[in-house]
Amino acid sequence: MSYGMAAALQVAVFQQLQGDTVLAGLVGSNIFDAAPTGTVPTLYVSLGAEDVKDASDKTGSGAAHEFTVSVVTDGAGFLSAKDVAVAISDALSGAALVLTRGRLVSLNFLKARARRVRADDVRRIDLRFRARLEDD
Repeated sequence: MSYGMAAALQVAVFQQLQGDTVLAGLVGSNIFDAAPTGTVPTLYVSLGAEDVKDASDKTGSGAAHEFTVSVVTDGAGFLSAKDVAVAISDALSGAALVLTRGRLVSLNFLKARARRVRADDVRRIDLRFRARLEDD
């Protein structure tokens, strides 16, 4: 197993999201590698948690990365957050990401969870994806 492709996957996912015109139309440049500090946008996307498992076989080293991309808003209702979540899902599901290390074998949507997270009516949708990678 190798965790060596984790940074390359993160960069490729971030670039894919930043380059998606539909997503940009919904959140502008409010796509972050971590939750923003200071003045927080009313609607934004943040890369989140990741779990990695060995996926090596007799042909070589590999890993299965399950990662989260979150949509967060303090706007009323879930509709705008769901529109953003759809754009993220469309941008990532089956995408042919190019990595600086390793090779993407597959990228699939796994599940999503929408919920209110605080008393001040913040809404959050966590989308979970699985990327199967092979190391060079």
